[in-house]
Amino acid sequence: MSARAKLAKPRRIFAMSRKEARQMLRDPSSIALGIVLPLLLILLFGYGLSLDAHHVPIAVVLEDHSPAAQSLFGAFAGSRYFRPRALYSMAAAEKLLSAGRVDGILRLRHEFSRQLAAGHARLQYVTDSIDANRARLIQNYARGVIAAWLAQRALTHGWREIAPVSLQPQIWFNRGLNSRYFLVPGLLVLIMTLIGALMTALVVAREWERGTFEALFATPVKPGEIVISKILPYFGLGMTGFAVTVAAARLLFHVPLRGSLPVLILVAALYLLVALGMGLFISTRAKNQFIASQAALLLTFLPAMMLSGFIFDLRSMPPAVQAITYVLPARYFVALLQTLFLAGDIWSVVVPNAAVLVVMAVLLLGMTRRLTVKRLV
Repeated sequence: MSARAKLAKPRRIFAMSRKEARQMLRDPSSIALGIVLPLLLILLFGYGLSLDAHHVPIAVVLEDHSPAAQSLFGAFAGSRYFRPRALYSMAAAEKLLSAGRVDGILRLRHEFSRQLAAGHARLQYVTDSIDANRARLIQNYARGVIAAWLAQRALTHGWREIAPVSLQPQIWFNRGLNSRYFLVPGLLVLIMTLIGALMTALVVAREWERGTFEALFATPVKPGEIVISKILPYFGLGMTGFAVTVAAARLLFHVPLRGSLPVLILVAALYLLVALGMGLFISTRAKNQFIASQAALLLTFLPAMMLSGFIFDLRSMPPAVQAITYVLPARYFVALLQTLFLAGDIWSVVVPNAAVLVVMAVLLLGMTRRLTVKRLV
């Protein structure tokens, strides 16, 4: 190959990439999807979605009016997890629960103080279990408040045998049990998937519809150069959206970043290449914008949300569904993000998951190039 031919190749790639970038900047939807949408998503998910429960309305039925019962009610009133309402009739509390005005009922029967003095007090807790996960969470919070109250009374009254075992829990990685620390890093997966797969699939499918893609076939541009020129502008846009999201996670929600920033940028770039490869692959098969958008949503966005571990624990899924998740790149990116943000540079997690993303990126981009060659022949 002559020196002139060698210089022509990067010149063509640069020219086509510049054309793609100008076209992207002229399209308001590209800027909205690449920069505005990530910011809106992190605000909506960060402020609107939480797996924690705070200020839960509950009814405390005080059939026993003793100081001990009042003290327990005060413990619930002083907790940030509950907003108790004192009632004196179980029937009234059940009406509130049926109407959805409280999420649970704590019943202190007439013999509560007597049983407490005898060492075998029993409490009744009724919960609204329409949302089973929330019901279990609230029930555990109630147990925690009661345990703390008993421990305080043990110190005050000099009890020595309040419980045969003293449990001292230690919580790693998310000491405050803040669900935002879990959700916000996972949200990066959705944002990178939208920018990488959906935008690329739509843009290339739009070119197929308009006939501008076929016009490239009459030029000396090679298939590999076409793929590279399509990747570079959207790679830059995707990394910009990634930077905006990470900045919002750190500044607005104070999510810790215990791993190194260069490693985080590297794994984000790897996943973005995978997402771009998926978008280009879809667009080579579906040359219609509607079909391309539906395929991108079904094959990339929905699996990234439902089957990546972003919201739902993969270990609680049936074995057949767990097996499917191993072919989804989002699964590996979620594991990388949660590790780097909350645990640090755990190389036994980072290296294998990053290696899978490298393999997927090479395969997807390679298949896309081969399909583009077939279309040029």
